[in-house]
Amino acid sequence: MAAQEKKWGNNTTFVHAGTHPDPSTGAIMTPIYQTSTYVQEAPGVNQGFEYARSQNPTRKALEEAIAMLENAKHGLVFSSGVAATDAVIKLLQVGDEVICGNDMYGGTYRLFTKIFTKLGIVFHQVNTAQVDEVRKKVNAKTRLIWIETPTNPLMNISDITAIASLAKENGIWLAVDNTFASPALQQPLLLGADIVMHSATKYLGGHSDVIQGALATNDDALREQLYFIQKSSGAVPGPMDCFLVLRGIKTLGLRMKAHCENGAVIAKWLADHPKVEKVYWPGFASHPGHAIAQKQMKGFGGMISFELKDNDPAATKKVLSSTRLFSLAESLGGVESLINHPATMTHASIPREERLRNGLSDKLIRLSVGIEDVADLIDDLSRAIG
Repeated sequence: MAAQEKKWGNNTTFVHAGTHPDPSTGAIMTPIYQTSTYVQEAPGVNQGFEYARSQNPTRKALEEAIAMLENAKHGLVFSSGVAATDAVIKLLQVGDEVICGNDMYGGTYRLFTKIFTKLGIVFHQVNTAQVDEVRKKVNAKTRLIWIETPTNPLMNISDITAIASLAKENGIWLAVDNTFASPALQQPLLLGADIVMHSATKYLGGHSDVIQGALATNDDALREQLYFIQKSSGAVPGPMDCFLVLRGIKTLGLRMKAHCENGAVIAKWLADHPKVEKVYWPGFASHPGHAIAQKQMKGFGGMISFELKDNDPAATKKVLSSTRLFSLAESLGGVESLINHPATMTHASIPREERLRNGLSDKLIRLSVGIEDVADLIDDLSRAIG
C-alpha cells in the first residue's frame, strides 16, 4: 500500500489498513501464510522472515493494521488479550509498582494478583476515574499506570489525557486497555498514552471466532522491548487467526456504528423499565464520567450493565437464563448479542468481598449489544425481565 497522502477517514482506514495485494497473484486479501519456517539463501540472508514464531507475513500485515487503527508507529499481536497484557507487565522488574483500576476485567485481575505479585511486582488498585486517587499512589517505584476506560463491567470512565499528563510528569508509562471502546471510538495514543492494549477477540475480530490480543505504541524503544518479549515468550497468534482479525477490522466502523445505535436505544429502554434499578452506561448525562466520555470518545459503545430492583438472586438468574437472542456466554464485541453474569463468569476470580467493595454486586448483569434489529433485542429482554 502506498503511504497516505492525507489522513483517511475511519472507514477507509479500517478497510485498507495493513492490506497489500499479493505480489505473486494480485490477491486482494492477505494470504494465510501457513508455514513454520522460511528457506534462506545463505546464513543470515533471507527475505525478512526466518522462523514463524518471530515473523509471519499474515501477522505482519495485521500488526501494520493495528498500528494504523491506533495512529501508532508500531503494532504487535499476541495469542490472546491476556498474553498482550502479560507482555506489558514483563517490561517491569522485581520491586516495580503498578497503579491499576479497582474495576477491571477478571482475567487481568487474576494475572496481576495471582501471577505477577508472586514475582515481586506490586499492584495498587484504585478508582482511576478519580485522578487524585491515582496521584496518591505515585512514588519512586511506580513504573506503570494501567487503566481500562470504559471499565469492565461497571462502565467507569477515566480521563486519559489527565492521567497521561500525571504519568509524564513522573516518568511513568501509561497503558490503556481500549477493548470496550475499540479504535473506532477512542484512540488513547492521541490522548497521551504510551501503550494501547486490545483483546482483539472482541470488537476488532467482531465475529466470536478468534482469540487474540494486540498492542500499539509510538515509542521505538518500547516496541523493541515488547517485540523481544513477544519473540522470546512465544505467545503469538497463528496466521489463520491473524487473517480472521484482518477480515473483521474491515467492517469495524460499520459494526461499531450499529453497536452504538442499538446500545443507546437499549440503555434508555432499560432505564425506563419499572423493574430495573440502575443502568451503567456512559451515554447518560447523569453518568459521572459522561463529560469525559464525550470528550475522548466518538460514541458510547454497545456495552451496558444493569441491576434489577428485585434483590432475590432467583430474579437475576431468571433474566440470565430466559433470553433467546442474548446468548448467555462470556466474551463480548461480536455481531451477536450476549448476556453475562460477571460475579460468576468473567469476574469470578475476584473475591466476593472485594467485588462488593468496588461496587460489583451479585445481581449485576452485563450486556454486549450486537447488531441485530433493536426491536427484536428489546422484545427478548422484555420477555426475560417480565
